[in-house]
Amino acid sequence: MTKDPLTLYKLIVLYMLNRVSFPLTKAQIGDFMLEREYTTFLTLQQAISELIDAEMVKAKSIRNRTHLEITPDGRQTLDFFGNRISTQIKEEIDSYFKENSFRLKNEVSVLSNYYKNTAGEYEAELIIKEKEVNLIDLKLSVPTEALAASICEKWESENQGIYKYIVDKLF
Repeated sequence: MTKDPLTLYKLIVLYMLNRVSFPLTKAQIGDFMLEREYTTFLTLQQAISELIDAEMVKAKSIRNRTHLEITPDGRQTLDFFGNRISTQIKEEIDSYFKENSFRLKNEVSVLSNYYKNTAGEYEAELIIKEKEVNLIDLKLSVPTEALAASICEKWESENQGIYKYIVDKLF
């Protein structure tokens, strides 16, 4: 195991991102690491920030979430130094993903965002992704920000039924 705790936290983040085929949010990584008391919130944020600055992790902000993906440089670093993560920690991560992968994937595969368009109305953009492919990308123009926000919130819970309805009607 590595002697520098911050380096270990960075390697754990890289290992987590490398174990999944979809982005993870900062919150998802934080839930795992903070629940097991590996580190503190601020130290984890510092580790993630340094990984982003070093271009080992790519960050994309979507609404109020930051989605993280490992880059080729991050994979290379993990290949060189991944042996510094204990077997026990790797097993905990693998077990966590085995138990929670569907929930974690669903949280980052269902996206919603809204913004004010050039016509002065709001557009709610609703997406379901599978890997890098958009299965559905729906934009709705609405007159108010409150309505756009409400649509985005409902999308989080109703997306499967809406997607199924569309597919059933069109195919």
